[in-house]
Amino acid sequence: MAKEGLPFILVALAIAGLLAIPGWWIGVSIFVLVAAFLAYFFRDPHRNVPSNGGVILAAADGRVTRITEDGNGTLISVFMSPFDVHINRSPISGTIREVIYEKGRKLPATRNEASYVNERNTLVIDGEGLTVRCTQIAGIMARRIVCWPKIGDKIERGERFGLIKFSSRTDVLVPSGFEVAVNIGDHVRGGETVIARRNS
Repeated sequence: MAKEGLPFILVALAIAGLLAIPGWWIGVSIFVLVAAFLAYFFRDPHRNVPSNGGVILAAADGRVTRITEDGNGTLISVFMSPFDVHINRSPISGTIREVIYEKGRKLPATRNEASYVNERNTLVIDGEGLTVRCTQIAGIMARRIVCWPKIGDKIERGERFGLIKFSSRTDVLVPSGFEVAVNIGDHVRGGETVIARRNS
């Protein structure tokens, strides 16, 4: 489990304990269930990271909601529901060249404009002969974006780099020279699912 979830779980259990003193068992049951859901939400499962080169991985678990071309490459958006794993993982191995945090709004993360107006944090990663931009985007329920690495840090493909607390999304900008390997509606797994392959 991600350590960021521990304070939420402890608060829910503490409330359950306080409600148990006067014997308010319905309330106790509710907050025990809340604690159990939070433990599930902040889970951090092992992933089998592909070892083959020339691929870009999903940065998060969730459903592919957008695949669009622009002048810089192909943007692939993955929406994380409250039931998806919210740990974010690096799409490639490389060096963190930039970390760009931008305050913004709390529009629903499924809306395309969320990529440009919502609170977001972008990692620019140089490595494997390419540059990938990976953006964490807060949604209507998200309270905080967490990002651990700093500029100059090395990161491995599939390595955990942060999380977004509650419903949210990630955008990965795939550079030219890669073929998209997913379709809209596909469910992907962060650090495991290949979303693009280098053209042969």
